[in-house]
Amino acid sequence: MTSRASFYTLIAIAPLSWGGLLLFTYYVPPPASTASSLPFVVLFLITMVALTSTFAPLAYLAGTRLLSARYYHATMRAAIRQGSLIALAIMLNIIFYILNSWSIFMAIVILAAAAVVEMLFLAPK
Repeated sequence: MTSRASFYTLIAIAPLSWGGLLLFTYYVPPPASTASSLPFVVLFLITMVALTSTFAPLAYLAGTRLLSARYYHATMRAAIRQGSLIALAIMLNIIFYILNSWSIFMAIVILAAAAVVEMLFLAPK
């Protein structure tokens, strides 16, 4: 699949996944107990897909338009990786907030870990 086709596919998936998230939260009631964790898992998976399909095209556009340096070649694979890394950082912050263990220090640590992972991917082989 070419970069253009991947880009347009992600742009098409983004509103569908946000709509699916809206429909899921409208039709599925929150579980009464913590024994049924399947709605939470589905909610987080739909949210992860929605965030990734939103941030990946933005990362691709930022990489092609703003970072037009010789040493960085923007590819759709790298943009999907960066979008999913941003989405994972957001989801981890949400999970820690739900568990009442979120703090600004934890958010900074999560963002620093995401930056380190991205630097490891960008390091020359």
